[in-house]
Parts: sequence; structure tokens; C-alpha cells
Amino acid sequence: MARINLLRLGKLVRERRGDQGIRKVASDIGVSPATLSRVERGKLPDLETFTKICEWLEVDPAEMLDIKKGLVVKKREQQNSQVVVAAHLRADSAQDPEAAQDIAQLILAAQRTLAQRGT
Repeated sequence: MARINLLRLGKLVRERRGDQGIRKVASDIGVSPATLSRVERGKLPDLETFTKICEWLEVDPAEMLDIKKGLVVKKREQQNSQVVVAAHLRADSAQDPEAAQDIAQLILAAQRTLAQRGT
């Protein structure tokens, strides 16, 4: 199967629609026929339309956008780590806020370095 990406969205929709009328397919997807026609001609849809089309195509939006799932998970884990570090540092009421921020940045930098090393 050819690699899926956002630039092929219109072609994928046309192929999947086949001989079905554009009005019926637009209704099935939940968009206007004009919107579906624009997408088929290569225009990029808004996020809501994109989501509906991906559901209709039975395609993972992350795959369509070429987003590596691990990257999304790592980003979420990093954000969670930042929250945990900040919470621990805020728990010390005697801690200078500026010093707490500096310490948090050092901890996160060390964490990134270790992750890059695979440790």
C-alpha cells in the first residue's frame, strides 16, 4: 500500500468514493458537498473536517499526518515529568521560586540527556 499522507487526502477520498455521488458521501461523512469537493480537488480541510474524513476512510489521523506515535507519547511523558518536578519543588514553601525554576530546568535537562543516551 502506498504511504498515506495529508497531500494524498483528496485522492484517497476520490478513490474511496468511487461511483457514489458526492452528495451522498458528503452526507455520510457529515460535511457539505462543496467542502468534500474542495478536499477532492486538493484543498486542505479544517481540523473538524479532517477528523470526519479520517473516520470515514478508517485511517488513523496520526498516520495521515506522519506523526510517530512514540513521539506523541514521549511528549506527553515529558509534560507529565515537568508537572511532577514542579509539584515537588513547590511543596517546599521556603524554596525561592527562582531557585526552584532553575533546579527544575537542571533536572529536566539531565533527564533529556539520559534519555538520549538510552539510560
